[in-house]
Amino acid sequence: MGENPFPFSDDNRRYHAYSYALKHRYGGRVARVPLDGGFTCPNRDGTKGAGGCAFCSGRGSGDQIPDGLTGLAAQYAAGIETLKKWPDARYIPYFQSFSGTYAPVSRLRALYDGALALPGAVGLAVATRADCVTEEIAGLLAEYAARTDLTVELGLQTARDDTNAALNRCETFAEFSAGFARLKARGIPVWVHLINGLPGETRADMVDSARTVAALGADGVKLHALHVLRGTPLAAHPPVFQTMEDYVQTVCDQLEVLPPRTVIGRLTGDGPADALVGPDWTRRKRAVLNAIDRELARRNSWQGRKWTENG
Repeated sequence: MGENPFPFSDDNRRYHAYSYALKHRYGGRVARVPLDGGFTCPNRDGTKGAGGCAFCSGRGSGDQIPDGLTGLAAQYAAGIETLKKWPDARYIPYFQSFSGTYAPVSRLRALYDGALALPGAVGLAVATRADCVTEEIAGLLAEYAARTDLTVELGLQTARDDTNAALNRCETFAEFSAGFARLKARGIPVWVHLINGLPGETRADMVDSARTVAALGADGVKLHALHVLRGTPLAAHPPVFQTMEDYVQTVCDQLEVLPPRTVIGRLTGDGPADALVGPDWTRRKRAVLNAIDRELARRNSWQGRKWTENG
């Protein structure tokens, strides 16, 4: 493929992979271990809505966590067992299920302290909704950012309010921006989740969402295709799925408008195989990643090629 022009890479990738960021921060293998802290979210308990987002599974996107394990230590040990191919790895406990800041501060402190006390833990990651980040909770998170490697992940999915409303997200872009700003004002690293292939959206819409996230100043981005799981509201009437070819083109377009320093936490996702309604190609994670690499090389492009400081 020739010389790689991208500065945040020591292999053939033309984007700022999370693995690269971790290796250069810690000098070795570091892996996230997903945890279920027993949270719910305001879109399920009636505070803002009921039933959850149309794409969200009954486990609040924590489907990788072994079922039936309630304690953090048991979940953590089970998660590490799946990573035993990396015997010298260190770990980042990751509150992945539902909204990981949607609880009283006293409970959050106990959960976060418990996670950081787990053996081999070198940081903390918390996934949540931006409207679950109050000033008080932002202050709490700032305490942890000062003492450990903290990342807060916010689900945006799309910058379009009409799409989010149709998906029963019950959160506007203005609400998202307010929660995002509370975190950034305290110097807390923030990642943003985007879903490609949402019903009614064009490729231009998806790229605009990435451009919006770039303008906000997100420290990291996670991208994946809409995958529909059995038992979710979308499963009753599945949309027309994005093809793998279109997904690859979309991701490459998005990478081009994201700043080079933005860490890419994920470029594809796969739901549980026994629950996946579609698209079927999301099962082939390695093939998707390889196709993205090939397309960037074909374009002679890289993350940030079309990004400028002024958007």
